[in-house]
Amino acid sequence: MSKMQFKLNSSGVSSLLKSAEMQSVLEKKATDVKNRCGDGYEQDIYVGKNRANAMVRAETTKAKKDNYNNNTLLKAVR
Repeated sequence: MSKMQFKLNSSGVSSLLKSAEMQSVLEKKATDVKNRCGDGYEQDIYVGKNRANAMVRAETTKAKKDNYNNNTLLKAVR
């Protein structure tokens, strides 16, 4: 067996998770989910403490009711 060790550069990983490239990947994924949901859903991208985050949410009352009755967001993520 090999005695090779792998050490992760935590500051490099942290900068990668917050990078503009990661934000663009997340934006594309969030846009795909939002488009599958239909009208009344909004997306948002923000950089948190540890990484960039993408969020899709029901914005209008009609979309909130649709998501409540049909689990639209959960089904759109699949």
